[in-house]
Amino acid sequence: MKQISNFANRLREAATEQGCSLSELADRVGLSRQTISAYATGMRQPKPPTLAALAAALEVSPDWLSGYNVDKRRSPVPGLRSPRITDDVVTFPIIGEVAAGYDHPALEDWSGDTVDIPRHYLHGRRSDDYFVLRVIGDSMYPLYMDGDRVLVLRQSTLRRSGDIGVILYDGDQATLKKVEYVPGEDWLKLIPINPSYPPRTITGSDLEQCRVLGVPRLLIRESL
Repeated sequence: MKQISNFANRLREAATEQGCSLSELADRVGLSRQTISAYATGMRQPKPPTLAALAAALEVSPDWLSGYNVDKRRSPVPGLRSPRITDDVVTFPIIGEVAAGYDHPALEDWSGDTVDIPRHYLHGRRSDDYFVLRVIGDSMYPLYMDGDRVLVLRQSTLRRSGDIGVILYDGDQATLKKVEYVPGEDWLKLIPINPSYPPRTITGSDLEQCRVLGVPRLLIRESL
């Protein structure tokens, strides 16, 4: 295949054709606005699983998005799959890992693993309202253990201080933590359940890089 353009140009072109802002695209694929901006300006290149997720969100071929002279339309080649739906079960790709510690890159890797979720756990919502992550680390032990999978409801806010959420911070770091805050004040605190780990307070300009990706709704744990 001949490369006739570059990823950054194609990303901007596809987003424009979809009427999708970069911020909206970031929300669709679970990445930070900073990361999407770096992709759109050519300062950073996505890993293959992220490329596949972006292509799926923009309804284009991953090869076309990479800049190659191929059909723009998305083909049914294996990649990051959307949830597969039957009458009773929704099969979700496990689209990334979230740290139960700190400093783990957000939603960058997909191993091809999937998990079947009984439809009734979606409580009448669309499958696109959820995603599934794998927990890494033990800072949320015993509530969440290393290797657990979590069905996450996409939302950008928490109902109250003290809720547990999947939080993006420092631009592209993701963590699962209890979150404390006071409405109107310029700080929030990420609190592990495991007392062996310290809390982390985020303030000032760092708070601008922090956002809620969603809240856990179902824990899936392998039987020992």
